[in-house]
Amino acid sequence: MANILVCDDDKAIVEAIEIYLTQEGYHILKAYDGQEALDILNTQAIDLLIIDIMMPRLDGIRATVKIRESNPLPIIILSAKSEDTDKILGLNIGADDYITKPFNPLELIARVKSQLRRYTQLGAAAPTPSEHIYTTGGLTVNDDKKEILVDGEPVRLTPIEYNILLLLMKNQGRVFSTTQIYESIWNEDALAADNTVAVHVRHIREKIEINPREPRYLKVVWGLGYKIEKLSR
Repeated sequence: MANILVCDDDKAIVEAIEIYLTQEGYHILKAYDGQEALDILNTQAIDLLIIDIMMPRLDGIRATVKIRESNPLPIIILSAKSEDTDKILGLNIGADDYITKPFNPLELIARVKSQLRRYTQLGAAAPTPSEHIYTTGGLTVNDDKKEILVDGEPVRLTPIEYNILLLLMKNQGRVFSTTQIYESIWNEDALAADNTVAVHVRHIREKIEINPREPRYLKVVWGLGYKIEKLSR
């Protein structure tokens, strides 16, 4: 049974989400501001966080930034606004997905299941006789150990970032459009997916590139998409 932390200053929304997800077999913990969510995360094992952006004491943006300093768990942002800027802001500070309020309960459940499935698969790989290792230049992805090294130094990615990088590393030199990346990683139709993919690509670059403005590995092919450059050491 997965432990899901729901954080929103609107208690009615928290209770509604609790009802929907409890019916799906999840165990729900509740917080009503960002600081309370941090306190729970420091004392209990949480598998997924659903957090609102606008809250008193510590808002969802600052809370997510603090969480991402040490915890890679899936984070779904709740936003009362529909503008793209709020969604992009949530992704920019480390969230894996977002849901705009008011939300459809079926969509909420589907997104929770999708994030938990990716996170579980990412952390539950069994060792095999031959490791699946993908290398270009000084960048290495070991898909059996779920390990990323840049010039021998480990790099921490979120599950979404890891899966995007793995897709491109497995197909070095091949250009993937934003639609192809989105549909491969999110397993759903790509509707206005350009910004979502671009934000995650930027995060990956910031973590694996010496100079993200002049990337060595993760290249953009203008008008077409993204690729990982095939390099020798």
